[in-house]
Amino acid sequence: MNYLQETENYIISKAVTPEADTRGLLVYSQELKNGDCCLPCFKLSKAMRLSPVAIADKIKETMTDLPDFIDRVESVSGYLNFYFNREAMAKQVLDNVLSRGEKFAPYAQNGKTVCLDYSSINIAKPFHVGHLLTTVIGGSLYRIYKFLGYNAVGINHLGDWGTQFGKLLTAYFKWGDGEQTMDSLLDLYVRFHKEAEKDDSLNDEARMWFKKIEMGDELATSVFENFKRITLAEVGKVYDRLGIVFDSYNGESFYNDKLQDVVDELKAKNLLCESEGAMVVPLDEYGMPPCLILKSDGASLYATRDLACAKYRKQTYDFDKNLYVVAYQQNLHFKQVFKVLELMGYEWASDCVHVPFGMVSLEGVGALSTRNGNVVKLIDVIETAVEKTKAIIAEKNPDLENADETAEAIGVGAVVFGALSNGRIKDMVFSFDKALNFDGETGPYLQYTHARCCSVLSKAQPSGEADCKELIDDDTFTLIRQLNAFDDTVRSAAEKYEPSILTRYLIDLAQAFNKFYIGHRIISDDAAAMNARLTITKAVKNTLKNGMELILLKAPEKM
Repeated sequence: MNYLQETENYIISKAVTPEADTRGLLVYSQELKNGDCCLPCFKLSKAMRLSPVAIADKIKETMTDLPDFIDRVESVSGYLNFYFNREAMAKQVLDNVLSRGEKFAPYAQNGKTVCLDYSSINIAKPFHVGHLLTTVIGGSLYRIYKFLGYNAVGINHLGDWGTQFGKLLTAYFKWGDGEQTMDSLLDLYVRFHKEAEKDDSLNDEARMWFKKIEMGDELATSVFENFKRITLAEVGKVYDRLGIVFDSYNGESFYNDKLQDVVDELKAKNLLCESEGAMVVPLDEYGMPPCLILKSDGASLYATRDLACAKYRKQTYDFDKNLYVVAYQQNLHFKQVFKVLELMGYEWASDCVHVPFGMVSLEGVGALSTRNGNVVKLIDVIETAVEKTKAIIAEKNPDLENADETAEAIGVGAVVFGALSNGRIKDMVFSFDKALNFDGETGPYLQYTHARCCSVLSKAQPSGEADCKELIDDDTFTLIRQLNAFDDTVRSAAEKYEPSILTRYLIDLAQAFNKFYIGHRIISDDAAAMNARLTITKAVKNTLKNGMELILLKAPEKM
């Protein structure tokens, strides 16, 4: 139940007039002593020509028949404070959470489709730490939308086209030896650039090999397809460990035969014009530089492919939302592409959304560059986190069963949570020490809290209905309010394309539970109190587990 919305509905039914429109003013109170939610009356003062104190008093006078879930209303210094019926709310919230079972079922299908373009790794290049944010933000949103009843389509828009592959083939035929690996392909790519600085003819040779790929040359295509297989096999190992899945791996090359239709359509709609030999869509009247469609040599560009891609996705999936989880450096690119789609007459252009994020780096490591060989592979970051976790477990709990499996869950979870815990637009510097802190606002802290709940419940299980009179003190009721906010939080994370909203919620829930745990004896001789506290512990455990699943974290039962 959305208690804030229900309270607002009640206020509207009683107090809204042309002079006193209270809609959208109600907020949750920061401190329980000021009620569960409050209506600040200051914005109403000008329209009503009364002081905020007088307005609060006047509105309170209309509230003579309170709904069952509101215990009392108080007018204090220009605020109208609403206090919920704690016992009734505790019963409703616990009944709702526990009726869903240990694994919350997704919402009923809503008939809407959301396409999510994320990760988008490059063929024959390492899956480095710079791919972390797009991969886990997209992977989390994919799970969130599925949970909310959407048909979510995860798309890995592979970087599998461009002259860099001509460079790689040139290097392979000159210096390659036997079966290739991701490491050897990186070495070849780096060597090409070093050699090309001394011998510019290598660039001409690279263009020749890429032309052969474009023309479907058997040798060039077979070698390139082998590079593709090597890449997908290697990155698949990382995706498996992160819990990332895709429904489509259609990359740039997939749209080759769809580009001419885009160019023809732009010409037919008089949107395309020549500029210094190139073909562009002018966008100066919209405050943007022209969108380049074809180079002077007739070659297509990213914009050409993204226009074809958007049309294909609409035709194939009939999406309601088409999300691109791509770094903020591409802000202008997507503004241009979406504006061109709009000028082409596609109303669904407004359903295409760029979900930008900041840069990621590793503490103590400088700027990353595949060309110079300065990369930090994501698999190495994961392995390091897992190995450090094993050392922590060996010190803190050397007799732990399934220690390796637990270390994997904690180490991977630490990396993922570290990426999702801040607002996505912020740049991120990943620190192993911070990420693996069991006491901070981290993935291991959430997992430890879940394990603590499991430990309590391994000693005793709730039996029968809880006596909710035992759950009305401030610490416990704070926990009840947190549990009630789960569904609204998940919806908010989806609406704002922001998994960090959910990570923040889960930390708040874990902190509220640990405060409750420290302040209350759960296993005790008081049967009624013990049963009520076991009941809320179970509700917290289930909610933490389901929330962590939405942000790609596993929930160990022992740590």
